Amino acid sequence: MSAGTLPRQPGPTPHGGASRPMRDSLVIARRNLVRKMRIPEAAVFGLVQPIMFVLLFSYVFGGSIAVGGSTDPSVYRQFLMAGIFAQTVTFATASACAGIADDMRTGLIDRFISLPMARGAVLTGRTLADLVQAALTLVVLAIVAIIVGWRFHNGLLRALMGFSLLLLLGYAFSWIGTLIGLSVRTPEAATSGGLLWLFPLTFISNTFVPTDNMPVVLRVIAEWNPFSATVQAARQLFGNLPPGYPVPAAWPLQHPVLASLVCSVGIILVFRALAVRKYRSATV
Repeated sequence: MSAGTLPRQPGPTPHGGASRPMRDSLVIARRNLVRKMRIPEAAVFGLVQPIMFVLLFSYVFGGSIAVGGSTDPSVYRQFLMAGIFAQTVTFATASACAGIADDMRTGLIDRFISLPMARGAVLTGRTLADLVQAALTLVVLAIVAIIVGWRFHNGLLRALMGFSLLLLLGYAFSWIGTLIGLSVRTPEAATSGGLLWLFPLTFISNTFVPTDNMPVVLRVIAEWNPFSATVQAARQLFGNLPPGYPVPAAWPLQHPVLASLVCSVGIILVFRALAVRKYRSATV
């Protein structure tokens, strides 16, 4: 420690029992939502990419990709949308990376440390705010999907279950983004780090094409990819699997709802613990 530098002093220890961390998290979540509402252009730009993916893959590539033996563009649109939904909620990870990195750089986290709140509440509140934003984005994207011809066929309850699994995956990935944001020095590096691993994860999967025509190694990776399990679960719940579509023999795709739940909850437990630990070590 250099001369004249005082150690960072933690705030008073919070009281209030087990409910206090949740209340603190909700306060931070509200703060982040208000902040997001003051930058509406960020939300608009965040919607442009998934809408472009919907239009490009539906109308440019739709007639060239066979699903269940059919090259009918309308069949492909039904198949495609669950993948676009999943990609959209997980790509929000990049903004989570940049946001937490910016808070660390500007010293906002130092102000939170001086307050009598649970340490993990700062991170939990931010990820909850990201979850709310992802839910609103999904609503808008679902409306666009309906306009281009997408429908769910198994009833509203099962459709809501499908969207819930998608949001749970997005929430899990936001914890990965939080850990990355705490591990880099600048928001620019956080944005790059948040997207670098997402592209292969989403493309080596069943997001845009069936896995049966992939090379053997890539097919195995795609079939055991947690992203694929969630996309398959959403398609199953939406009723978007076309007749004759061959379901791979891999366990996650044979039991996609269970596999999606297990993977998402596991990611949350592991990466939340790592992120909170990193946060505490970075703010001591």
